[in-house]
Amino acid sequence: MRRQMSYRFEDQDASPMAVRMNRRFSRVESGADLKDYFDRGDIASRENRWNFEVAWEVANKVGGIYTVIRSKAYVSTEEMGEQLCMMGPYKEQCARTEMEEMEFPRGNPLLDAVNALRSRGYKIHTGRWLVDGNPQLILFDIGSAAWKLDQFKLEMWEKCNIGVPHLDIETNDAIILGFMIAEFLEEFRNFAIAYSQNNELSAPRIVAHFHEWQAGVGLIVLRTRLVEIATVFTTHATLLGRYLCAGNTDFYNNLDKFAVDEEAGKRQIYHRYCLERGATHLAHVFTTVSEITGYEAEHLLKRKPDIITPNGLNVKKFSAIHEFQNLHAVAKEKINEFVRGHFYGHIDFDLDKTLYFFIAGRYEFGNKGADIFIESLARLNAMLKHEKPDTTVVAFLIFPTKTNNFNVDSLRGHAVIKQLRDTINNVQQAVGKRMFDTCLKGHIPGPDELLQKDDLVKIKRCMYAMQRDSMPPVTTHNVADDWNDPVLSSIRRCQLFNSVHDRVKMVFHPEFLTSTNPLFGIDYEEFVRGCHLGVFPSYYEPWGYTPAECTVMGIPSVTTNLSGFGCFMQEHISDPKSYGIYIVDRRYIGLENSVQQLTNFMMEFSRLNRRQRIIQRNRTERLSDLLDWRTLGIYYRQARVKALQAVYPDYVDESTLYGSRNNLIFSRPHSEPPSPSSSRHTTPAPSVHGSDEEDSVDEETELKELGMK
Repeated sequence: MRRQMSYRFEDQDASPMAVRMNRRFSRVESGADLKDYFDRGDIASRENRWNFEVAWEVANKVGGIYTVIRSKAYVSTEEMGEQLCMMGPYKEQCARTEMEEMEFPRGNPLLDAVNALRSRGYKIHTGRWLVDGNPQLILFDIGSAAWKLDQFKLEMWEKCNIGVPHLDIETNDAIILGFMIAEFLEEFRNFAIAYSQNNELSAPRIVAHFHEWQAGVGLIVLRTRLVEIATVFTTHATLLGRYLCAGNTDFYNNLDKFAVDEEAGKRQIYHRYCLERGATHLAHVFTTVSEITGYEAEHLLKRKPDIITPNGLNVKKFSAIHEFQNLHAVAKEKINEFVRGHFYGHIDFDLDKTLYFFIAGRYEFGNKGADIFIESLARLNAMLKHEKPDTTVVAFLIFPTKTNNFNVDSLRGHAVIKQLRDTINNVQQAVGKRMFDTCLKGHIPGPDELLQKDDLVKIKRCMYAMQRDSMPPVTTHNVADDWNDPVLSSIRRCQLFNSVHDRVKMVFHPEFLTSTNPLFGIDYEEFVRGCHLGVFPSYYEPWGYTPAECTVMGIPSVTTNLSGFGCFMQEHISDPKSYGIYIVDRRYIGLENSVQQLTNFMMEFSRLNRRQRIIQRNRTERLSDLLDWRTLGIYYRQARVKALQAVYPDYVDESTLYGSRNNLIFSRPHSEPPSPSSSRHTTPAPSVHGSDEEDSVDEETELKELGMK
């Protein structure tokens, strides 16, 4: 395991109150929500202001940035309307289901620019993205411009001294896409100027927002060609940072010591690093998704971010507080069905007293914190045996990796349980019919009249089929090279084999969850709703969508102060733990202490009774407003305004966006205790009524039980 950070990033003598990262970045704060600017582009149209958003993952599902762009599309179109256009590569397999192709209206400068590039032999697809908001879309067929790759590379070398290896296909594609987008934007600007002059409009003000290094090539070309367009560059995670952490490096202790050029060269990514660093320095405004990533960018890319732009989600609000609790109960029952099948023959625990913990994400064993999660589960197992032997924790690890096929024992278990259920249902119907017929004759049926010998034989056959000599498997699939698999190796080391005596049961599911999955039969979102606690003790996590998704669904989660999400919650909530956000310290204490802290958090959660967990879920769900794009999207708007003012000094935004306040002001949700930023340090108190069976808690009772009158 990698050594942890044991001292502060800078001020060694900082007071305890300065545990959070010092505010070293010029962060724009605002008391406004983005929804204050939802006019479908009316103001932008009057100002002749255009916004282009460029990313490799526009209508192209590859990774986390796809989630960012897709989920933000609705608020972006509500703000910018037809003045917004998203651009990316044309990937036919994704575009067939994600895009509705159509041409821009005649006379629109977008159509003129598209036709100008088509006349050069480029294939360009236009239309709308089939997501909430239906933003305008321009996708570029990279293959149609591949014949100009050498010319593009030559220009990149002559102007930037960046050489790209011929065999690096991913970078070659990024070069082609970048030049195609730059040529389009240059043509669009020329047509927009002519259109404005012909229609007596003000001069067009154009801002292009580029995400990650693959799209950043277009920014570099625009700036080296001196095209007058405002540019914003956002890095969601530095390229070199990912490689360094993947190599089990003591990353945060050595951030200021890395010889970045040498490290990039060792990993044969120096040309990619140069492209990312070039886009970072050439952008008018540089942003990152969290302050921890901003600190990383300052040392690896040598520029402090101008604005922090946290990632949000589209939050679905419920009219009644019990609705998401009902969804939790329904989803939990589906997980119960899986557990009955997976652990058949060893169901020696009460499902009503079973808690479901999970971790999910890319299979980066150390970066995602799976190493300390499994170690903490082993310690939790020992504590539960001693303190709460009637409580069982089932821990799910959802990490996609290479497998051969499903585990036969898992499939057999679900078949056996289905057979038993069908048999019981048939017997139940037969017993009901006999009872009805006997009662019609005027007397009460006896036991022998209801349950006949044939019925008992059928039930016994099913019960004998459920017997098994082996312990339930720890994985649902046959993992390729399982002896060297890090999760399975760690489970073996900690001896978490799902024995009868273990209070912590392990389930490693090495593929993403979908509704077509023959074992679970539910998608990831429904699975999250059915669990009790998400555990994400990441070492390297620039933002952290997994705990954010838990929060908006009202599921408590564990995160760390090395993730962007954890830092964000620490900054904006006085007592995150009382709102179901447990933050493990992986920055200032040693690894052993972090493991023990995580163990204590999980044990503390296991001690909560049902009523206390309901109260905590209610409180967790109230934080969803903090993570809504309607709240966090304002930072993207501020980044664009700042870029526009850098290129067009005469541009004045209609609203007063800039202030010097230390905290965001979030609108208070309905029926809530004091706002998160002023919450007192409380944890759910024991139920006054001593009841574990209540499914809802009214506001006054909740405040009283939590000591927050």
